[in-house]
Amino acid sequence: MKFGAIDIGSNGARLLICSVLKENIDQVKFKDVEYTRFPLRLGTDVFTEQKIGKKKTEQLLKLIKAFKLLLELHEVEDFMVVATSAFREAKNGKEVIQKVKIETGIEIEIIEGSREAEILDAVITKQITSFQNYLHIDVGGGSTELNLYFGTQKVASKSFPMGSIRNVGSRENIEILKNIRIWIEENKKKIHTQLPITTIGTGGNINKIASLLRSKNQLIQLSQIREILFELNKMSFYHKVNTLQLNPDRADTICPAAYIYLSVMEWVGATEMEVPELGMTDGMMELMWRKYQLKPLKKKS
Repeated sequence: MKFGAIDIGSNGARLLICSVLKENIDQVKFKDVEYTRFPLRLGTDVFTEQKIGKKKTEQLLKLIKAFKLLLELHEVEDFMVVATSAFREAKNGKEVIQKVKIETGIEIEIIEGSREAEILDAVITKQITSFQNYLHIDVGGGSTELNLYFGTQKVASKSFPMGSIRNVGSRENIEILKNIRIWIEENKKKIHTQLPITTIGTGGNINKIASLLRSKNQLIQLSQIREILFELNKMSFYHKVNTLQLNPDRADTICPAAYIYLSVMEWVGATEMEVPELGMTDGMMELMWRKYQLKPLKKKS
């Protein structure tokens, strides 16, 4: 049995197809059998023009058609398609979704920050193994999601309109960073203040940073993020692409994203971050499995 998940972000669009491997009655593992990412960059249109342009719409249609073929070839049991901050803020977002549905038959769900958090919760809570304080930080192209936990119980959650391609270097960016710091100070009171806070980082940029650091045990230090950000800021775009072999859409977003992760870690007083290399598509897999489990069993004839 296979599931498919499509995540249309502000920077890239991803397709993940997994085989479901049962470990026992209640537990499964998801084995990746197909992964495709395309740098659609809807945010470059939406965060400047407040709408999805004609070229991006045409690219999206081609991409969804390609994704649909892969879903059909793999004969998936179920699939989900979601779109995040760029789509929900585009004035013509619903119009584009209708066009996609008419031409491909694929229905895209525009999700709010709270729904993003719910999807990510499905896999992040699996990473939490003890009754400690955790702050999950997810930096996307258009938004930053913060989720505060004590053990697996979420005590606070907030989505901020700032990401690796939005508000970078703007006055608004400074104001949002202040709001993030205030939110952290206010919500730290809701957890066990005697215990330290462990941060969990998700998103393409933090995964790439961990990869560049050749991180072991999916754990990176605050000092390492600070050092790599310093080094990356000295490099030209050409150097990042040709020497580090970063994709162009990663080369110009990795520093803004690293700065957000670094700032949040400093404000919360964390010295290290777990990077489980999980994201929206992984959470969608978990939700589809839960939905599948609730299906009534077919009676044998």
